[in-house]
Amino acid sequence: MTGRSDGPAPGRSGDATPARGRVVAIVGPTAAGKSGLSIELAQALGGEVVNADSMQLYRGMDIGTAKLTLAERAGVPHHLLDIWPVTEPASVAAYQALARAAVDDILARGRVPLLVGGSGLYVRAVLDEFAFPGTDPDVRARLEGELAEVGTAPLYARLRGADPTAAANILPSNGRRIVRALEVIELTGAPFTASLPRPTPWYDAVQLGVDLATTTLDERIAVRVDRMWAAGLVAETRSLVGQGLPTGRTASRALGYQQVLRLLDGELSEPEARADTIGATRRFVRRQRSWFRRDARINWLDADRDDLLGTALAALNRTD
Repeated sequence: MTGRSDGPAPGRSGDATPARGRVVAIVGPTAAGKSGLSIELAQALGGEVVNADSMQLYRGMDIGTAKLTLAERAGVPHHLLDIWPVTEPASVAAYQALARAAVDDILARGRVPLLVGGSGLYVRAVLDEFAFPGTDPDVRARLEGELAEVGTAPLYARLRGADPTAAANILPSNGRRIVRALEVIELTGAPFTASLPRPTPWYDAVQLGVDLATTTLDERIAVRVDRMWAAGLVAETRSLVGQGLPTGRTASRALGYQQVLRLLDGELSEPEARADTIGATRRFVRRQRSWFRRDARINWLDADRDDLLGTALAALNRTD
């Protein structure tokens, strides 16, 4: 499987001696300003963006994921956007191979890869040595059957009892990830978080974290959701229903889309769907912060600074 990009096609990944080089990662919570900074840095450094937002991988999910338009990309090549149909289940392992291929190709051409997104596991899977625990079809099928029968709440409660740290970083509504965590716990006899290796760099990387004060970010999230509604999120979701969005195990749970699907099913009114999107996004931001703040390698920047680009460049220079 290959990913569509606005630049040259990615090269190979997974060789015994993969290409190494400096990667700039821009991480942090939703709506903090990662995308805007990535464009400015790419223009300043001669860089290309590799997407690390798990929901921007899906074709047609544009408004609800705040995917930059071609005009907003300002000529900066972007890789790994729009690579999967909405029916494709997410796979961090598949993403890892595609992202490393894109990074290696950018490095081979003498350009600077910028890994940009708020999906912490995806970022770490690219930047660090990261092997994925095995799977067992029988265990997976049993857990998925239980999920279908009783819903996410009992399984999430079980995960919280077995591995509170893992539960704190998984949305209670994300049945797919809950099942995966419980599967790993059952197979390994250890907490799911124990299967995550200690960080050992795969690339020479500098990580820039972009964040805002909680009150400011909460306000920005509300404004963003209102703009998404005004831009046609409901119509976009309705069009994706015809492409199988309700059956997509991952895409159907994306913030905003899951609320609009409930609106279209008559479960929520439009004001309720908007309010639920805002609240769910704010809760998700807390989990993103919890994930990223544990990584001492991240250089944190205040996104409210007037000289954000200059501050970011200075941080990069300090690590040279």
